[in-house]
Order: sequence, then structure tokens, then C-alpha cells
Amino acid sequence: MWIVSFWVFPVISAFVWLAMLIAMIATWSREGKPIYSEEADGQTIAYISDIGASGLKPLFVAGSIVTVVFLDLAFLSERWLRHAGQLVPNKGWFDKLCAIFSIFFAIAGALGLILLSIFDTKHYKHLHDGFLVMFIVGYVISAILICAEYLRLGIFYRSQHRILLTSFAIKLAFIIIEVGLAIGFGVCMGSHKKKNKNPGAILEWVIAFVFTGYILSFVVDLLPSVRTRRHVPQGEKRIVMAQEDPNGSANVSLEEPLTYDSQGPNFYRGQRV
Repeated sequence: MWIVSFWVFPVISAFVWLAMLIAMIATWSREGKPIYSEEADGQTIAYISDIGASGLKPLFVAGSIVTVVFLDLAFLSERWLRHAGQLVPNKGWFDKLCAIFSIFFAIAGALGLILLSIFDTKHYKHLHDGFLVMFIVGYVISAILICAEYLRLGIFYRSQHRILLTSFAIKLAFIIIEVGLAIGFGVCMGSHKKKNKNPGAILEWVIAFVFTGYILSFVVDLLPSVRTRRHVPQGEKRIVMAQEDPNGSANVSLEEPLTYDSQGPNFYRGQRV
């Protein structure tokens, strides 16, 4: 059984984000799918921002803040765990810089989401649109940098930790899907044709729900750092594999301690890596 650890950060973030989206669309539907004042003529499907600018603004602001705070905690946790050796370490300055700048752009994306929820589309149209771009671009660039980092790590540790390439593939899929959807959304938003407003609203909802999957992808990244009775953290497992002899038997034992006292675990034989 996995113990509670850093992987709960993306779980909380995704749960809050998804619950907020469902609550907003459910409320809009229950109220009879009202047409808000900021909607274009002929538009029948509300944008997330339209609903967020109405009576559900407190939910929109609070949900956005909680979502990005816990998501960015996941980013910071991944960096710290890699530095501490619980996840496999970076191999050079390139992937370290990718990790650092990915956090920077994630924070920029987080600020974009918080600010767009505060400066709503009803009262601050231009500011809202600018922060929307900041949110999407920030997290997409962050994802690209993470992919670059994970591709390098995955190639170097290919025989030991295939989960790195799995995470890379998940995030790459997010980038391709999200960029494609964002381009379509931008075309619909920039169009003066009324018939394009409903497709634009649908694309915005799809982008938001796809973002949930991206958040959950960090569970895949953080789970390998957990220590349980039957699981060794990814970083320590790397050391064990590096010390295997030509016959494949490890030179380091990872047996569980027999007893515990005030000074910590006691081992009959073997040692922690």
C-alpha cells in the first residue's frame, strides 16, 4: 500500500480543478443554460470565464488558486526529490536548467490562471484575455521543458527506469493535444463570425478537462520516490543497479530492519543504500 507522500499534491490539484469545472457546468445547466451579458449574439454555450464572472466567481477564484498552488508544489517536490536522491538525479546542466525553467514557467502559468479568474471577462475583458494566454503558454512551455528533461533522463536510464520515458510520452501527448486545441480556440475567439462562438466555448471546456490529465501525470513522476516495505525509492534503486556484479546479483542488501529503537532502524545484515 502506497503511503501518503508528495504524490498527493497533483491528486489534490486535479480533484479540485475537476470538481470546480463540474460544479460550474452543472450549475449553468441547472439554471436553464442562461445567456450572460458578455456572450456574443447567437451564442448558446457559455465559456468557463462567462460562468466564472457571474455568481460563481468565488468558486472560480478559490478553485483556481488551490489548483495551481498544489500543482506547483508538485513541480517543486519533483525537483527536491531529484536533488535529494529519492528520484534519479539529473545528468548535467542541460536537464537541470530545463527543470528550473519549467518551474519558472509553471509559476507564470499559475499566476495567469489566478489573475484571469480575478479579472473576469465581464469587467476586464482585455486583461482577462491576456492572462488566459499567460496561463496556457506558461504551462505549455513548462511541459515542453519537462519533456526535454525527461527525454534526456529516460535515454540515460533507459534500462533501469522506463517510467521516465512513459512520463515523457504522456506529457508530449498533452503538449500536442493542448497546442492543437489552443490554436482552434484562438481561431474561434478571433473570428467575428457568430457561428464560431459555440465551437470556441466547447474547445475551452475540452482544454480545461485535458489539463486535468496533465496534472495527474505528475503522480506518475512522484510515486517512484515512495518508500514502503516492498518498494525502494527510484533514486536508491538506481544505486543498487549500478552496484550489481556481472552475474546480476546486487552487492548491497535492502532488507527491512528487524527492530527500531531511539537511534533508528537496526539491521541484522545488509544496509540501506
